[in-house]
Amino acid sequence: MSTAQVQKASTIAIPLSVGAAAAVALGVYGRLHDPTGVAINLAGFSSFQSVKTWLATLAAVLGLVQVVSAYALYHGRPKVAPLHRWSGRAAVAVTLPVVAHCLYALGFQYGEPRVLIHSLLGCFFYGAFVAKMLTLTRPDAPKWLLPVVGGALFTALIGLWLTSALWFFTTFGVIR
Repeated sequence: MSTAQVQKASTIAIPLSVGAAAAVALGVYGRLHDPTGVAINLAGFSSFQSVKTWLATLAAVLGLVQVVSAYALYHGRPKVAPLHRWSGRAAVAVTLPVVAHCLYALGFQYGEPRVLIHSLLGCFFYGAFVAKMLTLTRPDAPKWLLPVVGGALFTALIGLWLTSALWFFTTFGVIR
């Protein structure tokens, strides 16, 4: 294998490997960490589950903005780039209190299929996020890599919403 081939392969392997390592690290931490069961609450909400549900819903809406703006960017509309960047930042920012609570208070759970899928998707989401951020820093990455990693990130986000917020809304109703 020539040096050029190794460099080309590393543009794909490094972001994906580091993303996979991040996902595994979160899963291991979540599993080995003793869940505290302690949650913080925000004023105006009945429980932290409600807070998590609404933050996840906001993240999913921002994820939809990401997909639409990415489509526009790939079809020659550079003016939507700031919207794409800021909606992505906001989407990840609103997930941070959720993941902090999930990892700290609940840990990696696997007692029910929905909860196992949710735990796996949570780890995968942040691994895909790491891979996407590293892909963005590599100008020599293949053009197909960013949409694939971004699509994986969006798919994980929607899967997380389906296994948490939608479940909450259908189980308890739309409450604050």
